[in-house]
Amino acid sequence: MIVLKFGGTSVGSPERIKEVANLVNTSQKKVVVLSAMSGTTNSLVEIADYLYKKNHDSANEAILALEQKYYEVINQLFSTIEYKEKGKELIHSHFTHIKSFTQDMFTLFEEKAILAQGELISTALLHYYFNEQNIDSVLIPALNFMRIDKEGEPDLFYIKENINREIDNNPTNTIFITQGFICRNAFGEIDNLRRGGSDYSASLIGVACNAQEIQIWTDIDGMHNNDPRFVDNTKPLANLSFDEAAELAYFGAKILHPASVQPCKIANIPVRLKNTMKPEASGTLVSSEINGKGIKAIAAKDNITAIKIKSGRMLLAHGFMRKVFEIFETYKTSIDMITTSEVAVSVTIDDTKHLNDIVKELKKYGMVEVDTDLSIICVVGDFIAESKGYAFKVMESLQNISLRMISYGGSRHNVSLLVNTSDKKEALNSLHNNLFNHV
Repeated sequence: MIVLKFGGTSVGSPERIKEVANLVNTSQKKVVVLSAMSGTTNSLVEIADYLYKKNHDSANEAILALEQKYYEVINQLFSTIEYKEKGKELIHSHFTHIKSFTQDMFTLFEEKAILAQGELISTALLHYYFNEQNIDSVLIPALNFMRIDKEGEPDLFYIKENINREIDNNPTNTIFITQGFICRNAFGEIDNLRRGGSDYSASLIGVACNAQEIQIWTDIDGMHNNDPRFVDNTKPLANLSFDEAAELAYFGAKILHPASVQPCKIANIPVRLKNTMKPEASGTLVSSEINGKGIKAIAAKDNITAIKIKSGRMLLAHGFMRKVFEIFETYKTSIDMITTSEVAVSVTIDDTKHLNDIVKELKKYGMVEVDTDLSIICVVGDFIAESKGYAFKVMESLQNISLRMISYGGSRHNVSLLVNTSDKKEALNSLHNNLFNHV
């Protein structure tokens, strides 16, 4: 058994859906996890936003525009009148459901029900396409097995028991299709694993099914050694350890969702990152094996806010740090970086939803300064802290960049540097030239 997850761009057009069908039509038993077609989730978010604001006219206009796009997909995807009609009926049913939300008061869980429609449609379309081609496949709804508990964490026992029951009910089939991202919560309501959650779905399914391998298919041939959006001549990495991949994913490498690495690491199931546009490319294999030493890759994470708490009382004050961290814990806000001195502590966060409340609480213990428009640059490799000369090369590369914070030594796989976002592109290119072009 293997698990293959295809992102929005991989199923972003009728041609792409057909290519995915060709890729997965093999004799090996597999679960195919799909995201919504590219652009769909953004449109559904826009629709939900109109409904929250009770702007029903704009909501209906956006609904009709998205519905029309799907009717065009149906005409191009299917070749027979029978399946063109089935496809139209499918789209009509889903969008009638979406339109029903314009009649009543709109709530958070109704929004999540709307967002789920993208994955429900994409999986149904692939299943119908297989049927039209006389290829056996089974559509197993994620809402039948994917569940989170009251804390919002995956209910691993429930997932394992229920997905395996779905698969065991179809012993002769080799292609099982399901949705990424969507799930039910502990109360049975439609919920989701948040943006990027399709990768997480794939890893949870892979662990539940004891898969041999989990494949994440996107529009790039593996994880690169730098961000190709800002740096020229980047190269895909053949191998990464789970820890290295987790650091890169958390600090900005968009090809893999950060949450998806840990379940695979615990279960020791390798993850292969592949390119739907270049299926022949080997991609990147993420596993428990460590291959090579030194610096492997660079990533950057934007929308970072730095908070500095300065207090004369901090000097030798027992429990000061605990009080500071408890404030972030109270507001469920994760800290990315931390540095300390005798009289101050600085932290960075990427979730500013509760920033005002956090700052208000922190002011009880000292002066508080907040800086925005920052980016974390993460330099990742194996045993960086023990590699002679590499720290110097990193700092030398950034001698013309204003460094706001440095985190070094907390991980054997990561050096993190805080810079102004306006300096990010220059920093990424300077690091790339100094670390990879001259090593």
